Amino acid sequence: MAARPTDRKGNDAPNTTARHRRRRRPPARRHGLQQPRRCPERARRRGRVRRRRTTLHHRHGHPRGARCGVLGPGAGRRRASLGIDLRYANNVAAPEQATLVQNAIDSQVDGIAVTLAFPDAVGPAVQAAAQAGIPVVAFNSGIEQYEQYGAMMYFGSDEQLAGQSLGERMASEGAGKAICVVHEQGNISLETRCAGVTAGMPNTENLNVDGTNLPAVQATITAKLQQDPAITHIVTLDAGIAGAALAARDTAGSEATIATFDLNPEVIQAIQDGEIAFSVDQQPYLQGYLAVQALWLNLTNGNDIGGGRPVLTGPSFVDSSNIAQIAEYAANNTR
Repeated sequence: MAARPTDRKGNDAPNTTARHRRRRRPPARRHGLQQPRRCPERARRRGRVRRRRTTLHHRHGHPRGARCGVLGPGAGRRRASLGIDLRYANNVAAPEQATLVQNAIDSQVDGIAVTLAFPDAVGPAVQAAAQAGIPVVAFNSGIEQYEQYGAMMYFGSDEQLAGQSLGERMASEGAGKAICVVHEQGNISLETRCAGVTAGMPNTENLNVDGTNLPAVQATITAKLQQDPAITHIVTLDAGIAGAALAARDTAGSEATIATFDLNPEVIQAIQDGEIAFSVDQQPYLQGYLAVQALWLNLTNGNDIGGGRPVLTGPSFVDSSNIAQIAEYAANNTR
């Protein structure tokens, strides 16, 4: 049995040889091996992964729109947890939206999340970003066009399906005639929604209004209801427009049922009070959240979400059966 080493006083000496040998161990690369990859999440926390610059581009509705106030927080919350540099840009005009995408390209961002409400105008800029090697995901609008312009993924609702589901529900409830209020002409998502409503309930007429002028919207709907008392249902494509429809119905003395797309505090209260029958929810908070998450995962881990198909966040109905639960989440600006 070998004797154990001792110090000058005869006590057992610490095993410094093993400890020093661990310190002097040559790195793996000396033996032709690669160092183990660090967990990207841990590396980010330690500051070893540079902050990604992601541009979130969204503005195809008007400032009053319910989606505008929920898409951003969803993306912002994911930005905070991932530690990325999120640049939010918006503009109502389609040509300016294309310019914003080009500005993002010129700024050499790492990724772009974009809505495609006006694909003919914005699509070529998205294609330029993809050709420049910048990952692009589409969300909220452009489910039929995103692949054409090189966007990798899509997060949003199937607007045709959403509109048709609404129309079929109205038809099953005995609707006679409906008007579908289009508050932004040329917006492909809105036009698709109304086309879906007509597919589900053929006796539907589109009514074009200027969504930037709510008093004018109310007046136009009032006049239509007074002109055609056969109208039994009003469909609005935005929660802000639903408020104008409520006022118009009261002014016209109509008993038409109102259904809408999207949510805001006023619509939630109206559903609770029985003034609005239901809303078709596309979960815009989730759309912004997933768009940023998907870009991060693609940039840091090479992930693609959806298997080459759109990732649907809707449609779902919000009515008297589930409004109490949804209202709690909406108060936090997450629905």
